[in-house]
Amino acid sequence: MAGTGKRGRNCGRTIAGILQREVGDLSPRKFAHRIGASEDLVLRLGIHRKLNRHRGCVNTVSFNADGDTLVSGSDDRMVILWDWNTGKVKLSFHSCHSNNIFQARFMPDTNDRTLVTCAADGEVRLAQIREAGHVATKMLAQHEGQAHKLAIEPGNPHIFYSCGEDGLVQRFDLRTESATELFVCKSFQDKSSYMPIVHLNAIVIDPRDSNNFAIAGSDEYARLYDIRKYKGNGSTDFGQPVDCFCPQRLIGHNQIGITGLAFSDKSELLSSYNDEFIYLFSKDQGLGPYPTLSHAKDAESMPRVFKGHRNCDTVKGVNFYGPNCEYVVSGSDCGRIFIWRKKDGELLRAMEGDKHVVNCIEPHPYTTAIASSGIENDIKIWTPNAIERAQPVNMDELKKNKSRVRFSRFAFPEQLIAQVLAQQRWGHSRGARREESSAENRGIVDLLMDYTEGDDSSDDDSEGDTSGSPGDCTVS
Repeated sequence: MAGTGKRGRNCGRTIAGILQREVGDLSPRKFAHRIGASEDLVLRLGIHRKLNRHRGCVNTVSFNADGDTLVSGSDDRMVILWDWNTGKVKLSFHSCHSNNIFQARFMPDTNDRTLVTCAADGEVRLAQIREAGHVATKMLAQHEGQAHKLAIEPGNPHIFYSCGEDGLVQRFDLRTESATELFVCKSFQDKSSYMPIVHLNAIVIDPRDSNNFAIAGSDEYARLYDIRKYKGNGSTDFGQPVDCFCPQRLIGHNQIGITGLAFSDKSELLSSYNDEFIYLFSKDQGLGPYPTLSHAKDAESMPRVFKGHRNCDTVKGVNFYGPNCEYVVSGSDCGRIFIWRKKDGELLRAMEGDKHVVNCIEPHPYTTAIASSGIENDIKIWTPNAIERAQPVNMDELKKNKSRVRFSRFAFPEQLIAQVLAQQRWGHSRGARREESSAENRGIVDLLMDYTEGDDSSDDDSEGDTSGSPGDCTVS
């Protein structure tokens, strides 16, 4: 009865909001923000549209501030701007990266004409959209090794950060088109003998205080920094974090790392560990700047845990969802999108999002829509369009998932061949049973079929593409 009463109250508030919207007392955007936290809508999420144009894995999806345009980047090295609601391509252009694009983001307050990208070639590039859809690109800096992520300072059209496998964190100012090398992230002393540099996978900026940013990578710690402590003359060791976050039981664990980070609107920090779980830290759960010297925390200070997904084979992001970050979302190696209630960690949804692996989940800035991407070449847009609410997640059924192929990123035939050979070696080396080997072989066939299908361009997506040529960019 109590649950029924709660649903009734929520329904009453929704109806009242609809009435306010219809008479003009509530703007459509505020209405969407108000009802966006409704669990009923989360339980009705379904695929609204698939965006098909890329010819490789889609590694990054991001909405502009107005929410009407989605930008994507792929192993095919193309950047595409979409009208995601209609599925039309607004603009596509070659990034001028020489390897897989890992992230593409709009710079704020630039009328969506300035984008920044990073890629497996280590380059951080600037793309500026000019008249008639002409795009000029320029390399701003280069990491030694892959450059995985960018972090855009909220509301600032000039400042952003990058991180890469070389452990380097850079800060960019587009007014001078220059990069400042802030520091190289190094392991704490107990690990320095065999892994001196932390290979970075993620960097995020706190939306409540843009002076603070966090990084994470190939060890167990998410590190927090304050840019105000940086001194250009080198008078301070800026490489030392102001705080670190890690579950106590994972401290000293040599075989794990962090693939994704996200800040909530309350400065909570979400960390997704490979071969482990997702953890939510409040600001007071930090271990301090020297975590190896910290004392064990009592049980009440332990971070909240989100379980059920699998994060082993690729570099997966993690995110918050809802107008006030009421939910946690992640992809999984099983090809599903997982949605948890933040306040108690309850798993609400496990939606089929990819034949293989879901890597990226990007919530719309103010509506209940979600964009997702993974190993397949398309982007899926999710909206609450289902007539019936989803049933509670059956964890026993999830555990019956078929075996998944271990994937690496590829865009060209020689990379595909290398992937197939590597997959066969991996199966033999682990002494797979006959049924496991059969599942892996089926996975390889699916992989080849997906690549072949990805070579076919769809004529339906041609409208609105104002560039037309993969090489339509000016390199400088």
